[in-house]
Amino acid sequence: MEVAKEHLEGNKVELKVEIEPERVNKALEQAYRKVVKNVTIPGFRKGKAPRRVLEARYGKEVLHKDALDILIPSAYIQAVKAAEIEPIAQPEIDNLYLAENEPATFTAVVEVKPEVELGQYTDLGIEKEEVEVTEEAVLEELKRLQEQHSQLENSDKEIVEDGDFVVIDFEGTIDGEIFPGGSVEEYTLEIGSGIFIPGFEEQLIGQKVGEETEVKVTFPEDYQAENLAGKEAIFKVNIKEIKVKKIPELDDEFAKEVGEYDTLDELKEKTRERLEKFEEERVNREFEDKIIEKAAENAKVDVPEALINNELDMMYQNMAYSVSLQGLKIEDYLEFMGLDEETWRENKRETATKRAKINLVLEAIAKKEGIEVSDEEIDKRIEEMAADSEKSPEQIKGLLKLQGQLDGIKHSMLIKKVIDFLVENN
Repeated sequence: MEVAKEHLEGNKVELKVEIEPERVNKALEQAYRKVVKNVTIPGFRKGKAPRRVLEARYGKEVLHKDALDILIPSAYIQAVKAAEIEPIAQPEIDNLYLAENEPATFTAVVEVKPEVELGQYTDLGIEKEEVEVTEEAVLEELKRLQEQHSQLENSDKEIVEDGDFVVIDFEGTIDGEIFPGGSVEEYTLEIGSGIFIPGFEEQLIGQKVGEETEVKVTFPEDYQAENLAGKEAIFKVNIKEIKVKKIPELDDEFAKEVGEYDTLDELKEKTRERLEKFEEERVNREFEDKIIEKAAENAKVDVPEALINNELDMMYQNMAYSVSLQGLKIEDYLEFMGLDEETWRENKRETATKRAKINLVLEAIAKKEGIEVSDEEIDKRIEEMAADSEKSPEQIKGLLKLQGQLDGIKHSMLIKKVIDFLVENN
């Protein structure tokens, strides 16, 4: 097979491909075996007509489309590899020619990854934050543990006060119409928590258990659900019960209750170690992010629309998956947020562009520094994945190939190696 490459404007490449006659003839024979199964010709059983009879009746072109469908996908993949390009979109196939005993030809115009002009990416002068866990932070975490292990207890209180927990039913209306998400039963609300719309909780203070009250509020102008933002609402609220929070004492008994600790001092020490580990991970992550962002900022590259759209697709799919874990459909979630997919994509476009540029820059650094992922490293990663499952490494690898995810894993490993390189050299 012969391939001629020509660079066009806008990060596009044209490939002129010529396929040898032997492959053409083989593809025509495969096409014949496929087409003849669905053809009935007088004098022959269905699917048994000889090829010469089929072509004489319908013309030789009857096999061309199926033959091209057989030839072009594999030939295009070979051409891309031979031309050493990285497509980022589907190709435009044109100028098709096919005839028996002759070379088949076609052209493919495809958008490829743009050239990246790297700037400085080592010795960037970025300082790493010191890891520090204060005594106040430890005490704050212990206080959070106390809150976590506190319990709400029934109360004989009849009048709502700030700090109480009230069990309520409520129904909200706007202009007399009930709106989605505005009605809930048996909801436990902490008065003073600020969770609800400004003014809602305050209007419950002084109200009596067992009575229904009316709460009037206005949704903030910047409310996340745009269809509710700035609108006045009336809630009918039934206060069913008041509960009080019982917080456990911070002592040795509490330490034993929350974990395998003998004393409060031991709990404090383990809490400090846990916070230090968390802070170290945060500091390392922020240090990495600053280096990556600076390296990308120092580079020059025109990010193609195709890569931005690919990034938006990935972000949307990840969001849809996260929402599904909460038992919601992505369409319902967007509607609640007062958005549609098109608006969401426009809002996230800047983030997607930034991510796409960072990815291009990291790949360019890998190429310049000769950073690669070996087959042995991939096999080791697959073995780690297999260790966390009930499948063998061979089964995991086969599944990844089948799902087209093997290249993605290799790419993520490459990016991780580049980030490690940047950290080591800054």
